[in-house]
Amino acid sequence: MLVLIQNGEVYAPDYLGKKDILITDDKFGFIEDRIEIPQGFFAEKVKVINAEGLAVLPGFIDSHVHILGGGGEGGYKTRTPEIKLTDATLAGITTLIGVIGTDGTTRTMASLVAKARGLDEEGITCYVQTGSYQVPVRTLTGKIEDDIILVDKIIGTGEIAIADHRFSQPTAEEFARIASQSRLGGILSGKSGVVNVHLGDSRDCLKLIYDVIENTDIPIKQFYPTHINRNPYLFEKGIEYALKGGYVDFTTSTIPQFLEDGEVECGKGLKRMLDEGVPVENITFTSDGQGSLPEFDRDGEFVGLKVAQVSSLFKAVRNAVLQEGISLATAIKVITSNPARILKLKQKGFIAEGKDADIVLVDKETLMIDTVLAKGKVMVEKGQAVVKGTFE
Repeated sequence: MLVLIQNGEVYAPDYLGKKDILITDDKFGFIEDRIEIPQGFFAEKVKVINAEGLAVLPGFIDSHVHILGGGGEGGYKTRTPEIKLTDATLAGITTLIGVIGTDGTTRTMASLVAKARGLDEEGITCYVQTGSYQVPVRTLTGKIEDDIILVDKIIGTGEIAIADHRFSQPTAEEFARIASQSRLGGILSGKSGVVNVHLGDSRDCLKLIYDVIENTDIPIKQFYPTHINRNPYLFEKGIEYALKGGYVDFTTSTIPQFLEDGEVECGKGLKRMLDEGVPVENITFTSDGQGSLPEFDRDGEFVGLKVAQVSSLFKAVRNAVLQEGISLATAIKVITSNPARILKLKQKGFIAEGKDADIVLVDKETLMIDTVLAKGKVMVEKGQAVVKGTFE
């Protein structure tokens, strides 16, 4: 069946004005000022969605999600659950990048790839990163570059932890080797090969990344550091890093910490970075969904745990627009075109003819999600899930 979306204001993510969009199978077929469907038998094959009063956005990309669940810092009972299909679709997310995180022992790369394939079968798109916090990196095939070159679902490495009491204390030489192996795998496979770097609360901040880029030929854009908004001093270092050309990723599900002039909340942080001259193209938001949000005391002892929600992703973008006055066309890039470009997801992140038909319709005034399509199929309609996961 064909799908025709009429009368919506299209953000591709740049603003295109009011357009009609015809989806053919799982791709954007035509984007025109007006598309008329002839009467007769053919018209019965077209599902028409009236998007009057709605903004039409590319499907959201959440490039840091613990699809197998995360946690375990408080023992086995604190392992968080796997993501469900509707966790993503009700949040407008049509593409996920799965990571393992802290526990690279009981959560394995084989399970991560299998979960990604399952989410694909249920109707959305999912890729993964090879490895976890630990160094040496625990891969699927035994080598980082082999994982990226030979396994279609694996597009890079991570999340490798640094500046954290839970990380493996790699030397700059070991960290550089991870980056070079990931880079080689990306070059030879046409994938991004980026290294997703978990940043902890240590005052070392981005030091290990700087050690590599200042003493080797590995470029700054080989790294994709996340949790940049986790505390005031890391946030300030993140501004400096992004102004040097590096990518920075905000985590939307973390509990905000305080700056001198407010919170390192994602909307405020995005506005601050833009005001400082950081190109929006260097900034992304991710949810850290299904990961644990552990709390530790000053001695590093576990004292509590919450579960990160992927629904925080678009909520942070909404806040950036509605509370901080950032334009929708700018704000939406941090969860659409920017991660698509950084991760070389060539079919994602844009509303353009020939791209995958991932699309989110939101109310123009409230920015509340109304309808979600993934690869041309309606997953959410009028805010309700019409397609559910196998066991939901």
